[in-house]
Amino acid sequence: MAAQLGVSLHPARSVWIELWNGKHALGWDYHGTPVFRFGWAPAGLATRRQLRAMHMCPGGHEPYAVLAWRKGKRWAWLYRLDLAKPSRRATPAVLNALDKAMRARRTCGQCRREQTYCIPTADGRCNDCIDAANYSYAA
Repeated sequence: MAAQLGVSLHPARSVWIELWNGKHALGWDYHGTPVFRFGWAPAGLATRRQLRAMHMCPGGHEPYAVLAWRKGKRWAWLYRLDLAKPSRRATPAVLNALDKAMRARRTCGQCRREQTYCIPTADGRCNDCIDAANYSYAA
């Protein structure tokens, strides 16, 4: 993103960016959005994946900055931790509904046995039923 948008990620071109908390960090300014190299992002910022690992979500807030690596070809949005909110927990009713749905996906449409894998939706039969049908055609 940074290289594609014309931001040089060379350390010599970095500037001190003032953050939301009054502190400063080395990075680049791209049209008002701070850009940080991998390993340079200040504390208090996290990617979506890092937020998810902490059982949090952005909470409806826009990204604060960009984390860029591989000369700007790879990048990720950074969100403020102080604005992040806890992720919603699934209720027992939702978990029960998901269990029923997965059980239906593992049940063969022909022999009605529950398998340890998801049945292909194109055929609707388990591997045993498919093998038995193929064996009967070959014989």
